[in-house]
Amino acid sequence: MPKNQKITVKGSEISVFAQNEIDFISLTDKSGGFKEGSSLIGKWITNKNTLEYLGTWEKINNPNFNYPEFGVIEQDAGVNRFIMSVGQWITRTQAKGMIVKAGRYGGTYAHKDIAF
Repeated sequence: MPKNQKITVKGSEISVFAQNEIDFISLTDKSGGFKEGSSLIGKWITNKNTLEYLGTWEKINNPNFNYPEFGVIEQDAGVNRFIMSVGQWITRTQAKGMIVKAGRYGGTYAHKDIAF
């Protein structure tokens, strides 16, 4: 799919960004129809089950994944004081399954395996 395409799901337009011939789907657009909006992404990324899934996905698909740092994150997840953003996740673990973009097509994007 060419860069910055849109797909329509149940009447909502969702951006799809292609990088290195891999589609990343906008989580920002997907969450836009909910009352909480994009703040849902922040809640989702701090969920222990989400982080376990992301860690497993990265371990399978990313040879540069920082697995020791993931262990630290996984240990802290689930505690009330735990805070994590998608940007922190990417920086701390060298994750490749999610992208945070600024600008015209900005937002939080996830590999289709993660977004679905």
